Amino acid sequence: MKHSLAKHRESRKIYTLVENRTTYNADYSELNVFETHQVANKISLTFDFPVIASMLTGKKVMHLKGMPEFDFLPGESVVMPSGEEMVIDFPIASKENPTQCLALGIDSEKINEVALKFNEHVVIEEENNDWRLEDGLPSHLTNQVEVNYLIDRLVTTFTNNVGSKDVLIDLMIQELIVRLLQTKAKYSILNGLDMFSDTRIGTVVKYIKENLTDRTIDVDTLAEKAYMSTSNFHKKFKNTLGISPIDFMNSEKIKFAKKLMKRHRKMLISEVAYKSGFNNVSYFNRQFKKLELMTPQQFKNSLLS
Repeated sequence: MKHSLAKHRESRKIYTLVENRTTYNADYSELNVFETHQVANKISLTFDFPVIASMLTGKKVMHLKGMPEFDFLPGESVVMPSGEEMVIDFPIASKENPTQCLALGIDSEKINEVALKFNEHVVIEEENNDWRLEDGLPSHLTNQVEVNYLIDRLVTTFTNNVGSKDVLIDLMIQELIVRLLQTKAKYSILNGLDMFSDTRIGTVVKYIKENLTDRTIDVDTLAEKAYMSTSNFHKKFKNTLGISPIDFMNSEKIKFAKKLMKRHRKMLISEVAYKSGFNNVSYFNRQFKKLELMTPQQFKNSLLS
């Protein structure tokens, strides 16, 4: 893995000593490389897509939902469902020996697509007719040789800007999803996919995603779409998704804003905010930092192709 990060070390910039983040992009995935250069405790990190995090150097102590705390060491991986919080301690990080970790995010639609294909294949072979298990807890993976090998190849491809990069990454991401479906991590990466398809909340979630840039949408409008009173809708939505309607809308808008910045590197932050459905740039900046732990400008600066 150290060799595969050689290009990264040549080009990355240090903006902060705790969880400095560099982002590499592909069509349905993004690779984040995090580096911490000093001892730190209780650092919170959340992603808006399923993530497989792998330790490269050093040591972390992980505090995850539904699991006792554990040491996270090189060669190990953690698979996190979308929206689940990681609370992290860095007991031995230093400038001379930084703690390094990567987080590979995979688009939920790509996971859904591959899972459906995989499910059909499994049904034909009569091994198992349903991979949509509902657990939703993080998964700590050790001794997963095939998964580690794939991650190493993905890092090399992301960071070296080779020809046919997007095609190669897409093929490797599909294989990685299948590998994860064959481990306990299937609970994490499948959690929440299509879970609202026949419900009133599902209709609202779909409506939000299809109308992100409509700045007139508010909770009253969404409640009407669900044929519920505003107070009942707010309670039902939060009980179902674990997040308020406003926070969910902001999260989806921030996802869209990140895609805009990846595709249009020269777009002004104010234009990104407007095109993502925000009326106020200051509010956009606050929400972005709340979710991404960095400002929109810092995110733009962290992007490397």
